[in-house]
Amino acid sequence: MKNTLLKDIGLAFFRIAISAMMLTHGLPKFQKLISGDFQFADPFGIGATPSLFLAVIGEFVCPILIIIGFKTRLAAIPPAITMAVAAFIAHGADDFSTKEKALFYLVAFITIALLGPGKFGIDRK
Repeated sequence: MKNTLLKDIGLAFFRIAISAMMLTHGLPKFQKLISGDFQFADPFGIGATPSLFLAVIGEFVCPILIIIGFKTRLAAIPPAITMAVAAFIAHGADDFSTKEKALFYLVAFITIALLGPGKFGIDRK
């Protein structure tokens, strides 16, 4: 019983901390989007505005869902994809130390997608 409680506390701490840190990257993008400034990188050639919109979903909207534990496994997929794009496309030619943060977040959000929210989330499992 105690081991399960510690596991659930650990999962909650991990998903909340990682998502809160990701929000520090997503909030400026969200503010940029709502202010009407749509200049942004376009790694796939779909346009700057759709790229910014997708980044806001991955770095702002989904981390909020993960913090509250709502659809956590599904919500962890867009941030993981966003960080894969950052690590392997936006910083693909850069050295490891430049892409390390994006890789860290990628691993963290894949872990959250695999483990789910634990007991302390809206999804409770």
